[in-house]
Amino acid sequence: MRMPTTDSHHWRDIAAGTAVAGMLLPEAVAYASIAGVPTVHALIAALVGLCIYPLFGSSRFATVAPTSSAAAIFASMVATSGTASGYALVGLTGGLFLLAALFRMEFLAAFISRPVLRGFSWALAFTIIVKQLPHLAGLPAAGGTVFQILAELWHRAGEWQGMSMQWGTAAIALWLGLYRARRRRPWLQPSLLTMAAGIAASHMLQPGAAGMSLVGLVDLEGLSLRWPQLDEQGWLHAAQLSPALLMILFAESWGASRSLALQKGDEISARRELLGLGAANLATSLVQGLPVGAGFSASAASFSAGARSKLAGVVAACAIGLIVWLLRGELALLPLPVLAAIVVCILLHNVSPMPLLSSLRAGSDAWLALVAIAGVLTTGVLSGMLLAVGLSVALAIKRFSQPIWTELGQLPGTRDYVDIAQHAEAVRRPGMLIVRPEEPVFFANAERIFQEVRDAARRDDIRSVILSMEICDDLDTTSVEALAELRSDLAARKQVLSLARLKDRPRQALLRFDATTNGGRATHAAENLFWSVDDAVQAMTP
Repeated sequence: MRMPTTDSHHWRDIAAGTAVAGMLLPEAVAYASIAGVPTVHALIAALVGLCIYPLFGSSRFATVAPTSSAAAIFASMVATSGTASGYALVGLTGGLFLLAALFRMEFLAAFISRPVLRGFSWALAFTIIVKQLPHLAGLPAAGGTVFQILAELWHRAGEWQGMSMQWGTAAIALWLGLYRARRRRPWLQPSLLTMAAGIAASHMLQPGAAGMSLVGLVDLEGLSLRWPQLDEQGWLHAAQLSPALLMILFAESWGASRSLALQKGDEISARRELLGLGAANLATSLVQGLPVGAGFSASAASFSAGARSKLAGVVAACAIGLIVWLLRGELALLPLPVLAAIVVCILLHNVSPMPLLSSLRAGSDAWLALVAIAGVLTTGVLSGMLLAVGLSVALAIKRFSQPIWTELGQLPGTRDYVDIAQHAEAVRRPGMLIVRPEEPVFFANAERIFQEVRDAARRDDIRSVILSMEICDDLDTTSVEALAELRSDLAARKQVLSLARLKDRPRQALLRFDATTNGGRATHAAENLFWSVDDAVQAMTP
C-alpha cells in the first residue's frame, strides 16, 4: 500500500485547520457575548490557545480555545468581582496547571466524577441558553439565576421587540437547516454561514438604524501585555475559585483529548496536557483573554476534518487572525439577536436529556448529575461549580475513608485465600484471623480499619492476625503508626500480627519506621513480613 507523503499530511492539516477556523470564529464571537466582554478578548484567547498549546501539549487533535463553560464561569466571576478579577482567575488557573504538572498531579481529573461533570455541563448549557433569551427578545441582558431571568422575561412580555424576534427566529431556522444539510455535505459550517448571512442582511437592511443592537467594532487597540490590576482582596477571591476552575477545565479537556486519542490508538500524556493548558491560560491572561480549554466539539471537528498533526491548530489560528484583520468592519455589523441565535443552536445538543436519562437508568451514583443541575440552576454558575467540585471530592474522600475489609479463608486443596462471604467453600484457618483491606490504606481510613481488625481479633481462639496488604501501594506516616499501635495492642493479648503480600514501597516504609523508633535496630516486625498469605499462614502454624 502506498504511504501518504509528508506533503499530503500538511495539506490535510491545512484543510482541517481552515475548517476548524470556520467553526471557532463564530464560537469565539458567541462566547465573548456569553462572557460579557468585547469580542476581541475571545478572539485573542483563541489565537493564543491555538498557538501555545502545541508547544507543550501531547494531543494532535486537541483544539484549545474558549469554551462555553469557561466563558460562563468567567462571566459569573466578572459579575461578582469585575473584569480584572476574571483575567486574574484565568492567570491563577494557568499557574495552578503548571504547578500540577510540576508535582505530577495528573490524578486531578479523576476527582470530577462523570455524572457530576455531565450534570454541571447540562445545567451550564441550559443557563447560557436562557441568558440569550433577552437578546432574542430585544431586551437588555438580565442578571441573576435562570429562574429570575425567566420571571423577568415573563413580566416584561409586553416589551418584547418584534424585529429582534424575527431576526433571531430566522437565524435559528437557517442554522438548523444548514446543520441538517451538513449530514450530506460535511464541509458546511452552520455557525459561520449563519453569521455571514446575518452580516450580509445587516449590511443591506441596516437594522442598527432601527435600534437593534449590533456586535460592534473589534477594537484591537484595547489589548496590552500586563498582569490584571487588582487589590489583595481581589487576588484572594480569584485564588479561591481557581482550583475549582482548574478541575473543571482539566476534566473537560482531558476527556475530549483522551477519547479522540483512543480512536486513533494515540498515547497522550496527562502531564503534558497540564503543561499545555497551563501555558495557554497563563499567556491568555497576560493579554486579557478568556480562559481556554480543549472543548470536545472543536477538537472533534479537527478530528473529523482529517487533522494529522498539531499544525492544524496553528493553521486555524492564522486563518482566524487573517479574517479578523481583514473583516473587522463586517463583524461589527452582526446583529445581537443573530449572535444569540447562534449561541442557542451551538448549545442545543448539550441540553439533550438522553445522556442524563441513560445515566439515571444505570443507577449507582448517577443521581449526582441531578444535584449538580439543581446547584447551578438555583445558586448560579460559580456556586454551582464549587458545589460540583466539592461534591466530587467529598464523595471520593468518603469512598476512600470507609473501613472496608474482608475476612479471608482458604480454598480447599489450594494455596489460595478468598473472601469467605463470597465463597462458601472457603474455610478459616484455626487460631488465625486473615483479613484484607479493600481500599488503599491511608491517613483517612487507617485508624478505623485497624480498629475494626482489632475488634474482630478479640475472639478467644485467635492466636495470630494476618493482614493481606496487596492493595496498598504505599503507606503514609499515619498508617505506619496505626499499624505499630495495632501490633502493640495484639501483642498485649499474646497475639502476633503478620503482614502478607506487602509491596516494596510500603515494606520499606515499615522497616524505616521500625528502625527509627528502635534506635536504628530492626525488631521482630521485620520477621513478620511475607510475600504471600500462604507463607504467613505456614509461618504462624504451630
